[in-house]
Amino acid sequence: MLTRKQHELLIFIDKHLRQTGFSPSFEEMKEALKLKSKSGIHRLITALEERGFLRRRAHRARALEVIRLPENVAPRRAAEASAPAPAREAGFAPNVIRGNFAPGLSGVPKAANETAAVQLPLYGRIAAGLPIEAMRESGTSIEVPAALLGAGEHYALEVAGDSMIEAGILDGDTVIIRRGETAENGAIVVALVDENEVTLKRLRRRGNSIALEAANPRYETRIFGPDRVRVQGRLIGLLRRY
Repeated sequence: MLTRKQHELLIFIDKHLRQTGFSPSFEEMKEALKLKSKSGIHRLITALEERGFLRRRAHRARALEVIRLPENVAPRRAAEASAPAPAREAGFAPNVIRGNFAPGLSGVPKAANETAAVQLPLYGRIAAGLPIEAMRESGTSIEVPAALLGAGEHYALEVAGDSMIEAGILDGDTVIIRRGETAENGAIVVALVDENEVTLKRLRRRGNSIALEAANPRYETRIFGPDRVRVQGRLIGLLRRY
């Protein structure tokens, strides 16, 4: 038997994993459950582990795995899994990436008998730490599952740095970006700063200012005027090789 908060947290983690492929941060869980401190999240996760609903993956930052769901949720999940998957609404706010991307470079479907995957242009490495110039590598592409993508144009970037590790984004990961110029508050975006720096960060709007927020306490949040930051895409997925 789970408490209301334990149940809410388990469902939130499960939904986040299914939508993004990685577990939410403690800050995101705290905000979702409207708790005042992260210590409450620690206690809830520990309780869910002890009851066999969650498991932490060793040696990985913020990595949680849902082992099972409450009996009243599992049948609904099974029904959702068997239903046609709706187009995913893309949204991501990675830190700034340099350069304007050529139009028309959305994912190109493969042959009809290979519709399970699409080829996306790979634009090289983006800074998840200090901003770097992300140069587009002409002609380079990467194959990604078609189910990962929704409507719109997409491209891929290789992450360089460790500033987003608490968002589950590690050095060497490949992030899938939906191209766009807008993103909601709190999204992870590719941001172009002062027309010459590109980086992957969480976007926060604070009054008339824009904050680019790292997911690593070693990095400071950078604050800019609204005319200095231009969103170039939003994170919708992540690929990792072991």
